[in-house]
Amino acid sequence: MPSDKTPRILQQQPERDSDLEQQQSGSSDLQRKPGAESGQQDMGEGSYEATRDYQKNIKDYLKKADVDADAEKAKPRSDQEARDMESAEREGKSHSKGER
Repeated sequence: MPSDKTPRILQQQPERDSDLEQQQSGSSDLQRKPGAESGQQDMGEGSYEATRDYQKNIKDYLKKADVDADAEKAKPRSDQEARDMESAEREGKSHSKGER
């Protein structure tokens, strides 16, 4: 008598043409998925490739940019603007889990 605990062997199915298409809600037409024609796979927002690209871009920016000049440009231009920025920062922090 076979055991119910026997693992099932899953086989990967070959890609179908319909895998590259999706149906838009409320439509009977199929549309190509973004990136489907170039053979790119969908990546989540936490992908390793995106992280590598982001870190490379940051390093490139820090090598080329004048960070002090950018910081100077970002300073508030008036007392009112400084108060608005502080208020916006407090509002943003009130929504975070770590800084309340």
